[in-house]
Amino acid sequence: MYEMVKGSNIALSSLSDSVGSVIVSLGWASPTGEGDADVSVLLLGGQGKVRSDADFYFYNNAVAADGSVQLLGKAPTGEGSEDRIVFDLTAIPPDVERAVVAASRYGGARFGELDDLRVTLADGTGDGLLRFAIDDAGSVSAFIFGELYRRGEEWKFRAVGQGYDNGLAGLATDFGVDIDDDASDEVEQPDDEAEDVVRPAAVTAEQLPRSPEPESSPAATAEQVPSAPLEAVPAPRRSEEDAQSKKTAVRPRTAKKKVTLPKVVKKSLAENDSWKEARLFPVSALKSDRDRETRATSVLLSVMAQVPEFGRRLTAAFGAPAGRMETFTEVSLPHGDTPRRPDGVIRVERAGKLWTALVETKTNGNALKPEQVQAYADIAARRGYEAVITLSNDVALEGSPLVDVKIDGRRKHKVALWHLSWAEVAHQAQMLLRHEGVGNAAHAWLLQELLHYLQHENSGCHGFQNMGAAWVPVRRGIDDETLCQGDPRLLEVVESWERLIRQVCLGLGGELGHKVLPVRRAKRGADPGARRADMADRLCTDGRLHAELRIEGTPGVLAITADLRTGKLRTSFDIPAPEQGYPLTWSKRLIRRLAEAPADLHVETLVEGEAGGPRGTLERLRPEPADMLPKNGAQITGFRLSLFKGMGNSRGNTESGFIRSVDDAVQRFHASVVTSLDRSAPRPTPSAEHAAAT
Repeated sequence: MYEMVKGSNIALSSLSDSVGSVIVSLGWASPTGEGDADVSVLLLGGQGKVRSDADFYFYNNAVAADGSVQLLGKAPTGEGSEDRIVFDLTAIPPDVERAVVAASRYGGARFGELDDLRVTLADGTGDGLLRFAIDDAGSVSAFIFGELYRRGEEWKFRAVGQGYDNGLAGLATDFGVDIDDDASDEVEQPDDEAEDVVRPAAVTAEQLPRSPEPESSPAATAEQVPSAPLEAVPAPRRSEEDAQSKKTAVRPRTAKKKVTLPKVVKKSLAENDSWKEARLFPVSALKSDRDRETRATSVLLSVMAQVPEFGRRLTAAFGAPAGRMETFTEVSLPHGDTPRRPDGVIRVERAGKLWTALVETKTNGNALKPEQVQAYADIAARRGYEAVITLSNDVALEGSPLVDVKIDGRRKHKVALWHLSWAEVAHQAQMLLRHEGVGNAAHAWLLQELLHYLQHENSGCHGFQNMGAAWVPVRRGIDDETLCQGDPRLLEVVESWERLIRQVCLGLGGELGHKVLPVRRAKRGADPGARRADMADRLCTDGRLHAELRIEGTPGVLAITADLRTGKLRTSFDIPAPEQGYPLTWSKRLIRRLAEAPADLHVETLVEGEAGGPRGTLERLRPEPADMLPKNGAQITGFRLSLFKGMGNSRGNTESGFIRSVDDAVQRFHASVVTSLDRSAPRPTPSAEHAAAT
């Protein structure tokens, strides 16, 4: 990989032959695991300015109408997460000369507080081409990592490394984005006057990309957010008092309203409950694994072709352009004496150019076969296919490929190998259908039918469902203390645990409509293999598996610990102590906020310099909040809320299985504890806001 220094540039064609589509990734590490930033892209014309505010892309305006830019969001890495952006360089309009890639922090945070700040670029096959490491970001809240720019007929990349003290507002203003601090004159266009192309109204300073403040409450802000998803930059979230101070709400103009299906269940006309509703994709006739694979492939590929938003969402990360997509099943391709029949083929055409991929599918607990995937990679290389995409219930891990495929480096045409889990497919369908919306009711219905099919237990597509052959021996070895550090079975269990946690994140994120990512502590190292080996050693020593989840819009992290010695699952959430007030007031307020939480919730007072303070169940503490105070008057640093649940016995995803018990524990804790805190989060009074402002 080509290492760049600040100010250097290089032609992409000198690094790879497959640079029509590239993936730019911005990454960083945080010592606490909590540091984050938001990515943005600005397309600039000949004068070094945006042609219009529509050339400004961020998390609420993530996809260009022509498919030239798509922000894919965060993906977990060994030391945290990184934001990925796909550029279809063949689709960028000719009057755009530069594409600036930047990021911003919020809430007073600075880039100098992050570690391992970097930008990498990969070609359409997924091969890393260049890397620019930044070690002098300094105390800035907005930062330009690099830019793609034209020189004649080719594209080049420049390592910029420039920070802005005045944040993203200053950066965006420099490039011509209209920042309107007093937007009271902006009025939303009626639907019948909307233009065919999305052209957002003037972007306000409040609309610039930033994640929700730590104290924000999804439930508290739900009343201010429009129920229908918007296609461009939405109106900013405001408190009720702030909203009343504006004469009119600022909303972008959109081409049309996006459609989602109603959440209210219509009354059934069936004579009795035993009648089953007719489904577009039935599951009752599936008898064998082959039937499930064939049906699942056909169902998925057909919906991808018919719902452009969904097809584009799944293939953009693989370097596919935005264009007309066609999908095929039961394909026969020559390979030696015996033709090969991949499960499917995807073909995308744009401007006369063709992007193609072979698809290999597995359902239930069936593993991908290396020799089969190798054969498809060889066929793809000979026939000029760009990619081989594998689909299974397994979840790929960083640094640990599911199948070992050798690519002939002597071939000029390179083939990318990509993997999708069925859980990720369902997650993307949920995000579009339930939270972001799609173009019309027919597309929404197709996605709903797809989601129903994928989540049905008979489809064989309901996710990672087996902790592996090492699970039972490791549990027994921990019980009778016969395991030794370095036992390879420990590492197998750790990898299965990591796959399970990633799947839990996908499921919870799809339900909430927020990003849910596993936390990676920077101090534990960046190498995935070394990190997993350390977890395996700790599993052998203390018999516990531990993970932390960060839910967007929620302060703190949700921790989950599986204690294999006691057979208990613990889900917990730490709340910092308020900066002002009295400890007894804090205790009473916390008990009131947990009015709807389960009675068996454990509350522990965290004390400075000590292992722990007073603790008890919510049922016992409700009548006596003073019991939460340490008797010696020690300094309270916060409170830990925990729920305990029995761990499933079997390794699989049965009703009594371990995987089901972990998923249920996380879902229950979030629904009964975290949301209780969100619903009861106090809103500032007008007098308090005035006092803070003065």
